This record gives sequence, C-alpha cells and structure tokens, in this order.
Amino acid sequence: MKTLLIVYWSGTGNTKAMAQAVATGARDAGSEVIVKEVGEADTQLIRSSDAVALGCPSLGSEVLEEEFMEPFVATLDRDVLNGRKLGLFGSYDWGDGEWMRNWVERMRGLGVSVEGEGLITQLEPDVEALEACKALGAKLVA
Repeated sequence: MKTLLIVYWSGTGNTKAMAQAVATGARDAGSEVIVKEVGEADTQLIRSSDAVALGCPSLGSEVLEEEFMEPFVATLDRDVLNGRKLGLFGSYDWGDGEWMRNWVERMRGLGVSVEGEGLITQLEPDVEALEACKALGAKLVA
C-alpha cells in the first residue's frame, strides 16, 4: 500500500478543503494518507512517504504563505523528494495563477516530477474543483 503525505497551509479553509479532497481521492484508491498542517510537517515525513501533495493559497503579490509554507518549501530538495510523485494545489482570490506556475517551475528545477501543472481554484472550491482534487489524490498514488 502506498502512502500519500499531504502538507498544506490554509488561511480561510479553502486550501484545507482541497487537501481533504486530495486525501479522499487517495484513500478511495486504497492508499494510506497522512494530512498535516505545514507547522506539523518535516522532511522525515516526506522521506517515509511514497508521494507528496503540497497545498498553499496565493498570498500578497502571488506568492506562497511566507511565515510557514515558504520556509518549509525552502527545506525541500531533490534528495528529500527523490523518487516521489509530487502534486501541488491551492486557491487564489485574484491574479491569474502565476504563483502556481512559479511553484511548479521551482519544484521541477529541483529535478522533481510534478503531476500536471498544479491544481488551482478561485476562492472556495466548487464541486468540480473538489473532484479534480480527488483525481489528483488518486493519480499521486497510482
């Protein structure tokens, strides 16, 4: 059985709802899932997982949350993520998703394979967005 680790930061609950839907998709696919807010996660959890999903909304000028999520992402490198599928997701209020494109590019720059182009939704995830999150969870553990 594969293990998916989901690490997220959520200010309004939108990204948390996405994280829960990613978890549902992976569990429905028969995998073990560990969900952690970013302040409770560390690289050892990543090393003990088969796949990883990271979730963070866009903040400020389309950047990752800077107090918790950005410092955590900065600890990740090819060695930590090596051989693991990686999915990225998050919500935004305004802009065009630049923060997600930058995040995907940043992770790929580490030599890591990122599933898709990052999954984003505007504000609260609707039924379609939650279904996409479930599909992401299933893909990451396939």
